[in-house]
Amino acid sequence: MISRIKGTLDLLDRGLYNWIEKKIKKHLTDYHFKEIATPIIEPIELFKRSLGLETDVVSKEMYYVSGSTSSDTESEKICLRPEMTASIMRAFLNAGIQETPWKVFSIGPAFRHERPQKGRYRQFNQISMEIIGSESIMQDALFLAMLDHFFSHVLKLQGYGLLINYLGTRQDRAAYQKILHRFLVQESARLCNLCKHRMNTNIMRVFDCKEHQCQEIYSQAPTLIDALAQESVHEWKLLKHTLEELSVSYSIKPTLVRGLDYYNKTVFEFVATDGLGAQNTFCGGGRYDTLACALGAKDDYPSLGAAIGLERLALFIEAQRPLTDHAQEPILSVVIPLTAEQQPLGLQIVQLLHAQGKCADIVLDKASIKGMFKAANKMHAQWAILIGPDEQRDGMITLKNMTTGHEEKIRQGDLLEHIK
Repeated sequence: MISRIKGTLDLLDRGLYNWIEKKIKKHLTDYHFKEIATPIIEPIELFKRSLGLETDVVSKEMYYVSGSTSSDTESEKICLRPEMTASIMRAFLNAGIQETPWKVFSIGPAFRHERPQKGRYRQFNQISMEIIGSESIMQDALFLAMLDHFFSHVLKLQGYGLLINYLGTRQDRAAYQKILHRFLVQESARLCNLCKHRMNTNIMRVFDCKEHQCQEIYSQAPTLIDALAQESVHEWKLLKHTLEELSVSYSIKPTLVRGLDYYNKTVFEFVATDGLGAQNTFCGGGRYDTLACALGAKDDYPSLGAAIGLERLALFIEAQRPLTDHAQEPILSVVIPLTAEQQPLGLQIVQLLHAQGKCADIVLDKASIKGMFKAANKMHAQWAILIGPDEQRDGMITLKNMTTGHEEKIRQGDLLEHIK
């Protein structure tokens, strides 16, 4: 028997996922976002330019698509997308969109070759939402308020927090990196080998280290917030003040950098305080003002966005099942024809129910009445519609409520009224 690939998931009931997607689509549409779709396969160069060569995603986790020839240029080689923001920006630039801000979202799979664990898969699904072409810090505040409202009021989640940080401009980071490098040199003997490498290649990534000793060191490190230029300080204060005015609770995490090179200024994560284990971030994002130029555009388009991990969010909702309104199956009616002679009539009734937008099925492969009702029970039917020779002759049906056990004979033409 062939097993599924390690790090993938057979989703045998998509009800909760469909419910989440329905809720987020409605919510984003209310905030004037529109849905788009981009290809699953993209040029490798797209992510080398956007995410950064020294990020784990590009250096370790991308799935390269075989079949490229030796004569292909670097830009012609392709991979499975590891995230969707760069793809959406590419689509924006390719299409020559002129009207901004361009507010869009996309739902679909992404792929990373990571060590699988609870909430982290090698094929996973993201809800990616982006605002391209807006530099106002007020947009950041509204975006965070929109997400917080979705989690707290639409999904009615409890036990989560919003972590924010401010990475400043490119000039802010350049000045801070010199300060940070001096600090790390002094502590280098206590750093892990990966952090020693990162401090000379992509120094901000040291904060992503999972080693406890390194994190203790970084808790004493100088912070980027304290090294911001005056204009950045003003924006950072304005963001915090506006979030408070909008009643959005948050905590500041000075070591939050999000791990991808395109981020600047605002970065954030929504994290579960319980129910997800080590992989407790179910939504993350930030501002990426220079991504367009990194992809070859002549002009920059200040932008921000976020991605929700659908699998992690579903796990978080399931952990709160007693507290949360979650996916419900539609009310099912099951037709039970007692003999083969009643099966054609049974099919007509199923067809009638479907035409009226009802969820309906029919039992065709069970020989005994007991087996038919057992099958209806396994399907979690609310109504059983029994048709025997007498019912067929008299234009009647026997309708049984599978929850209460109550049954009655009614005219076939009255069925829709009774199961309304």
